Amino acid sequence: MKNNNKGFTLLEILLVVAAIAILAGIVIVAINPSKQLGDTRDAQRWSDVNTILNATYQYSIDHNGTLPSGITSTATAVCNTTDTTGTDCADESFIDLGVLFDDEKYLTNIPSDPQCATDFSTCYTIKSTTGNRITVTAPDAEGDGVTITVTK
Repeated sequence: MKNNNKGFTLLEILLVVAAIAILAGIVIVAINPSKQLGDTRDAQRWSDVNTILNATYQYSIDHNGTLPSGITSTATAVCNTTDTTGTDCADESFIDLGVLFDDEKYLTNIPSDPQCATDFSTCYTIKSTTGNRITVTAPDAEGDGVTITVTK
């Protein structure tokens, strides 16, 4: 009498499950989702820094080289409030760039860092150098100790 038992043994099933688990672990490490998310947030920071810089620069061009008030040679956090009176900004010693989004001429709002947890700061800084060059920085960038800085 011939025994025709069809199916897999327990050992075969365990070997396949173990192989799948090892491959899944390798793929997850290779993809590194936290790094991918960090890179995405850094891309947003690059975009935001350029947006603030370009709006400030355009304001300066339209006002004969005059920068928005409050921008000094010291890097200071940009206020994120849409309160155009600037009272919240002044109370927190942030630079109020409300003139950039008055009548939505240069911006519709001030961009804010994707992980900024403060009430009034965008977590971006702005300063001017000699010759009215403007530098906007995202100090909280996530890429291996990199600070995102753009100067125009």
